[in-house]
Amino acid sequence: MVKCFPLRKTEQHSEVCPHGASSGNSPTSIQAILKIRYWQHRTQPQGTLDRDTHTGQRYLKRHREKTAICKSKREAWNVAFPRRHRRKRPCWGLLTSRIALSSGNHVFSLCNYQDVLLCFQQSLDFSMITSPSLAYVAILVFCVSKTSSLDTFIAAVYEHAVLLPNTSLTPVSREEALALMNRNLDLLEGAIASAAEQGAHIIVTPEDGIYGWNFNRESLYPYLEDIPHPQVNWIPCNDPNRFGHTPVQERLSCLAKENSIYVVANIGDKKPCNASDPQCPPDGRYQYNTDVVFDSQGRLVARYHKQNLFLGEDQFNAPKEPEVVTFNTTFGRFGIFTCFDILFHHPAVTLVKDFHVDTILFPTAWMNVLPHLSAIEFHSAWAMGMGVNFLASNIHYPSMRMTGSGIYAPNSARVFHYDMKTKEGKLLLSQLDSHPHHPVVVNWPSYASSVEALSTGNQEFKGIIFFDEYTFVELKGVGGNYTVCQKDLCCHLSYKMSEKRSDEVYALGAFDGLHTVEGRYYLQICTLVKCKTTDLNTCGDSVETASTRFEMFSLSGTFGTQYVFPEVLLSEIQLAPGEFQVSSDGRLYSLKPTSGPILTVTLFGRLYEKDGASNASSDLIAQALRIMLAVIIPIVYSLSW
Repeated sequence: MVKCFPLRKTEQHSEVCPHGASSGNSPTSIQAILKIRYWQHRTQPQGTLDRDTHTGQRYLKRHREKTAICKSKREAWNVAFPRRHRRKRPCWGLLTSRIALSSGNHVFSLCNYQDVLLCFQQSLDFSMITSPSLAYVAILVFCVSKTSSLDTFIAAVYEHAVLLPNTSLTPVSREEALALMNRNLDLLEGAIASAAEQGAHIIVTPEDGIYGWNFNRESLYPYLEDIPHPQVNWIPCNDPNRFGHTPVQERLSCLAKENSIYVVANIGDKKPCNASDPQCPPDGRYQYNTDVVFDSQGRLVARYHKQNLFLGEDQFNAPKEPEVVTFNTTFGRFGIFTCFDILFHHPAVTLVKDFHVDTILFPTAWMNVLPHLSAIEFHSAWAMGMGVNFLASNIHYPSMRMTGSGIYAPNSARVFHYDMKTKEGKLLLSQLDSHPHHPVVVNWPSYASSVEALSTGNQEFKGIIFFDEYTFVELKGVGGNYTVCQKDLCCHLSYKMSEKRSDEVYALGAFDGLHTVEGRYYLQICTLVKCKTTDLNTCGDSVETASTRFEMFSLSGTFGTQYVFPEVLLSEIQLAPGEFQVSSDGRLYSLKPTSGPILTVTLFGRLYEKDGASNASSDLIAQALRIMLAVIIPIVYSLSW
């Protein structure tokens, strides 16, 4: 039940305060007013207060009672603003018109609803300030100082079931393109509003979430807008035509502003060029896969052009110069990159190591590849390996194995979603530390280099994982110690199963080499995997279910890199937050018996400095595989559509 308190001193009335509260100009009195202000802010028409202060006040005086009633705050309205005093200017009017509007901003752009309540829960006494205006200034300054360094924030990600264009590569009209984008924005609007209502400070939506995929350069063009650099200090919701016709940016900006929430979205940017630019494409423009961020006032605060384009993204250009994009908020420092970028040093690692961001924003259209590159598995591992918060928003399109979103902290996954069965989107929310504690520095090869081979006489065999040839040994007992090596990498495993089942086979594998299929990246991987069947030739195949639980495991390797990402994936593609840990000497070990059967336990290492290594025969094979994938992906898309 809402407790309401009249503003006795400001309104000069003598009602007895309800619920036994003391009268006077107390923090609780102000809280009642700000609670009403919050509901007004959520529903007032765009730009009402930006046109004229007095007009805005008259409008809001007419509108606020209706808003309060609609939001079931009738009691708050009636007590805080008695009918006989509604013609007078209440303290809310003083606060917004004299302080907030004088700077061109609403009060809640500085101190939002949740933070106001937090401020007033403190042991503060403003009773010695005799001037109401000075009291409001003091409260506002205190709120701003408190919110300038929030210890925690609420993050949201939305896994979006995108509405796709037709399969034809024939360009559509701009009107048809806008119609599709607005249908997707209608769905995103619901998620954004819901997240804001639940107190989220920021929401991430997926790559390709507004117009889908399967374009060439010409068919993509009607969906593009000119996206300026954030330095122009632009709120599209207030000034939509400043940079031409930009209805998508306008709508995203208004969604952020109206809901007082940071909105992260992925759209397409276009930039004209001419013959004076030797890199200018033949059609006279650059087209970029672009992430944008609008702050809670609707201002464009970040724009990122995807650097590492995935196989088949020929409709886009990579930026001439790699971009590192960060922005600061009252709840931490943020960096942003897109999908395939995560597998490379720049910009992903650069943002963390050189620019010291607290949280990564990650729009993605991720197709799951087991056993090591399912979305929730690898993204949570990257957050742990790099020691940052990670907000991953994926497309929901199960027929192309697109699902898997989550909110990940450095120590564990906070919330995640993986759903191959339904066609519905999913909103996830969780509280995170604004400045997560950096984990202990790990010396990855320390333990593995200090032990001798843990087994002898085991027969090794070869197996393929995502086109890469691994060296494996079979785990033959209910428990034991095993070692397997490939090139410079030796992997050590100690384990104990709950039981050794006759119908399931597990193997320990090692890979040390350059992956060259959909991209070129050098890997060192130690992995415990469940084989698809009891046939050893299926070790490394994609498998989603298992029955064997492990009492304990400890995995380590002689890695030649500090960039190692720890993965633990359970049956039915589930994570195991809080069930494992990484030691300072480089061991990935269980803290307790696993809560479910294990699919894989993996240390996924990246040697970025070796990405340029070349081998003629492997390059020819890789090129053939890329051609094959380039043919298969559109076929799969058209069949699923």
